[in-house]
Order: sequence, then C-alpha cells, then structure tokens
Amino acid sequence: MKLHSKALVAAAALAAFAFSPANAYEGGYAGWQTKPGAFIGSSAGVPPPGIYMFNQVFTYQANLAGPVTGAVGTHSGVVAAVDAQGFLFVPGWTFLGATYDAVIVQPFVMDAVGNPAGLGNPQNQQTGVHNTYFVPVELSWKLGTSGFAVKTGLGIGAPDGTQTGPTGLGSVGNPWWTFQPELILSYLGGGWNLSAAIYDEINTANSKDNYTTGDIFHVDFTATKTIGKWTFGPVAYYAAQVTDDKCPVGVCTAFNPLGTLTNAQRYHLFAVGGLVEYNFGPASFSVWATQEVSAKASNVAAGAADASAITQGMTVFATLSYRIWAPEEPAKPTLFHK
Repeated sequence: MKLHSKALVAAAALAAFAFSPANAYEGGYAGWQTKPGAFIGSSAGVPPPGIYMFNQVFTYQANLAGPVTGAVGTHSGVVAAVDAQGFLFVPGWTFLGATYDAVIVQPFVMDAVGNPAGLGNPQNQQTGVHNTYFVPVELSWKLGTSGFAVKTGLGIGAPDGTQTGPTGLGSVGNPWWTFQPELILSYLGGGWNLSAAIYDEINTANSKDNYTTGDIFHVDFTATKTIGKWTFGPVAYYAAQVTDDKCPVGVCTAFNPLGTLTNAQRYHLFAVGGLVEYNFGPASFSVWATQEVSAKASNVAAGAADASAITQGMTVFATLSYRIWAPEEPAKPTLFHK
C-alpha cells in the first residue's frame, strides 16, 4: 500500500502542539498552546479510509527577545524537546460533500527557559505531559477538478497536562481549555502543495487564578513539489497575539497584583525555512527546519517597565506517518472457465 503522504500530513500536522515557553504568561513571557509552524507540510487533503498513526518530534533552540533582553544585551536561552504521538481516523464518511476525519494527539515535553537578566542557572526547567489535543470534526472539500481544496475544523486542548504550583504553571501543562478553529486553503495539482493554514487559539480562564491569555493567531505556509518519492520546497510561518490578556479584580489580582502589566500583551513571530520528505510506500518521513527572522513582544501599558519577552530561534521538526488499519476490500468474484 502506497501512503498518500501529503493528505495524511494534512491532518497529522495537528500533532505539533506543543509547548509554551514559560507557560504562556508566567514571568512576562508570551506563549502559545500550538507550536507555530504546526501545520507546515499540511494541505486540505484527506487520505483514504483507515486509521493512521504519526510520531512527531521536534527541538526548538532559541533566545528571549524583548525590551529587557534587548536593553541588557544578554542571550537568555530557551530549549525544548517535544515528542507527540497521534492518531488520525478517516472512516470514509461524507457530509455536505466534504470528507470527514478526526484526530487525537498526546504530546510530551521537556523545556528550560534561561534567566532574562542573564544571571544564574535557568529559572524554569520543566518535564511532563502536555495537554491532550483532539479534533472531533474536520471537513475537507475538493473544489471540482481544479486542484483546489478547502478544509475546516475545530481543535480542542484539554487541561489534563502536568500542572504544579499555585497557578498551575509550574510544569508543562496548562490549566485552561483552548479552542482552535482552523481553515486550510490548498492547491494540489501537478505534484504541488501550495497551502496556507490559518488557525486561532482562543483560551478560557486559568482555573487556578482566573487569568486569561489573549487570542493567538497563526498562519503556516507550504510551497512544495513532489517528484517521484521526494517532496521538497520552502515553508514559513507567522504567529501573533491579537487580543489583550484579562485579569479581573479578585482571585486573579490576588495572584497577579499588577494585573496584566507584567505580561506581554502583543507579540509577533515570522520564520522561514525548508522541508524535505521521502515516501517509502508504507510510511512517509518528513523533516522541516525554520529560523525565526523577526520577533517582538510588548506591553504598551507597562511603559518603561515593560518586561515582555518572546522566543526567537530555530526549529527542527520530524514526522513519521503510516497507516495501521484499512477496511478490507470487497472480495473479487472468482471466474471459472471450461
């Protein structure tokens, strides 16, 4: 069985979630639930009916960027290693002309964040289970025979990861739900995968201190060409916080006396890189790497005391995808000849 790698990666890319350096807003850092670039290599396609598994690993090597780190000229390191195991279910159902699929992923995370003043040992080292991510519904439409396709769905991050400390942010789990609507636009003709994956993270309040992280907007770009068993081409991503955090008076201000003033309210990242993939037939293996060429974080209300920070660095991301079950093909009639 030859694996339809581009279609599988379209859904498997959802596994890349994965960690938030310094857990979203603790200590002034900005963060995310889904790793920017998670949908690189994806498309709006869907593979044939079956159950698929994908194993994803990535490393992120970065420094903190922001008003404080820029002012003192230090290099405060951020490192992460993430492993995610996921399943893609394609039952062969259709709805309103679209093909249905569902995804579930469990990430495991190790990360460390350096001191933004450049003093001492890393101030935050964490290892554990990140929030489970699942997509109960994805729908993909082919737009006739033009090669264009559209996919939409809703991802959900459950607050079941490893949590410690009074605000639940002492480890790699996040004590809040995340809802992630997605839209993928693709052209898939002639061996090309020209795709833009657009998705937005919408967070509920932290169940421990009632702090709410603002919405995080993502766009991941893929422009690859398949020749034989090889696929390669440039990729990029953009991520930004587009709404302010919220810290209502009461429980939240008891844990955060300055409210949102000590945390980044806006940030953006832009990265460029490349992807290469080889289709072995029963399995497909891809690697992409990106370098963040622009990064900025700020909190206008904090003025001269702005301690906002965001990571800027390099990601290397690998995915192994394969089908573990397929529906049996109907038996062919036996022909008898005299």
